[in-house]
Amino acid sequence: MAMDGPPSAPAAQPVKAQTKTRKSTAAPVAKSPAQTASHAVRPASRPVYHAADAQAPDGIVSLGGIPPVMDQMNWFHGILDEFEGRYAPGGSDFRWDGEAWYGGDYNRLWLKSEGTLQRGRLSDGDQEALYSRAISTYFNLQGGVRVDLDSGPTRTWGAFGVQGLALYQFEIQATGYVSDRGRFASRIEGSYDLLLTNRLILQPQAEFNLYTKADPARQVGAGLSDVDAGLRLRYEVWRKFAPYVAVTYAGYLTQARHIVRAQDEQTGAVRFTFGIRSWF
Repeated sequence: MAMDGPPSAPAAQPVKAQTKTRKSTAAPVAKSPAQTASHAVRPASRPVYHAADAQAPDGIVSLGGIPPVMDQMNWFHGILDEFEGRYAPGGSDFRWDGEAWYGGDYNRLWLKSEGTLQRGRLSDGDQEALYSRAISTYFNLQGGVRVDLDSGPTRTWGAFGVQGLALYQFEIQATGYVSDRGRFASRIEGSYDLLLTNRLILQPQAEFNLYTKADPARQVGAGLSDVDAGLRLRYEVWRKFAPYVAVTYAGYLTQARHIVRAQDEQTGAVRFTFGIRSWF
């Protein structure tokens, strides 16, 4: 006999998930000008290039965003090339030759001095004050005034010349002069440092003076008047101080030799020399 029970529940049907897309009705958030600028695409800045030694109107040069090197300063430098005693049987003398400058890479003020003291008499006294302008990497153009100031009559000259390093590191000076007495003169000087070791240096050096007119009061003759030369061997105890020994020659030539001989003076001599070279 069948038993009647409660009617069975209908089978569950799968429910399909319904996805509803809702559109936001909120107003867009306004961005501040600072936020807009921060997201803006900025064009890449191009660096401005300057020559390493070019002068800017404000005295400062730069390479892009790199801070400039402080290389436009003024400095003071001096060198005493010759500070020596010269010895010979016929007579000894003392000689100095030095120079100093103040300025930068392009413009400098030069002071030069040289002279010889013999038997209490000062000769060859040459004092110069020059303005110097760099015209290339190795040469300076110089102009100024020269005064012959010693035991002889004083002479004043205008000076114009060049100074620098020639090929193979030869140091040369070539200067022309015009005096207040209408005379003209020139001086050529050169030297070369031959490194035997890092501290032992052999230096040949020579200086020649030429004049257009004779000046017997100063023992000067027309043409090639005199020469001062030497071969110096120095040892740099430290870079700023170097004692040396040398063989030097100083003498008069051509017409000047006749003038000096007529004054019963020595026309030239080879001397053993001892001195020091220093710079700061």
